[in-house]
Amino acid sequence: MSRQQEFTRAILNAQLPVPEGLLDGEMRAAGRRFSVYRNNVAVSLTEALHQGFPVIARLLGKENMDGLAGLYLRAHPPKSPLMMQYGESFPAFLDGMEQLAHLGYLGDVARLELALRRSYHAADAAPIDAEQLAALPPEALMSCRLRFAPAMALLRAPWPIYSIWRYNSLDGAPKPQAGAEDVLITRPDYDPQPQPLPPGAASWITALQAGETLATATDIAYAEAPDFDLSAPLALLINGAALTDVLPKERP
Repeated sequence: MSRQQEFTRAILNAQLPVPEGLLDGEMRAAGRRFSVYRNNVAVSLTEALHQGFPVIARLLGKENMDGLAGLYLRAHPPKSPLMMQYGESFPAFLDGMEQLAHLGYLGDVARLELALRRSYHAADAAPIDAEQLAALPPEALMSCRLRFAPAMALLRAPWPIYSIWRYNSLDGAPKPQAGAEDVLITRPDYDPQPQPLPPGAASWITALQAGETLATATDIAYAEAPDFDLSAPLALLINGAALTDVLPKERP
């Protein structure tokens, strides 16, 4: 183990001794000052998880969230000096916690919170003018492909993740009802917004992300949901500034 690895492990685990030979600024053994620094690091990383996953923190309660944060920071030390990136593996960490197996939705709710954070920090992209789409004849429109803004995200879960997020984020929101939910995240006016999607819409968007034409993507959505109406998800994408370009069908 390198000196740096030993230092990192000791910083993140109060049960480990102060690394031998570590001195403070006055060339004295750094025991007490190291402990203070170690505590400050743990507090900062714990607070970063509270701020990055406020719904998870609310669902678990402060004491449980603090305990999980301690386990997480020792197993997953920061890989970047940017605190906004800390916690990228937290959803998978929650999935793997046997003690939380009865709360199987936690990992997917954390993925929604992480996606909202990523959307906020994603690169800017100029959205298309809605009139550009409106001016196309239906046949030409259906043969086009769409390009998406970096801030857009799509999540699919067997849990009501949007309803859980809304109930724990917005006063007066209705209680979640059991069932799978697909969620679209867009960033109009630089503020990420999650929206629940109707049946078939997530498959439609996934096909478009893969480069399929509107016609092919719509056929895929109809196969999943016979009453699919592409006007609803298309409006969400346009109003959410999630579309950046309309591309003609590639020539054979």
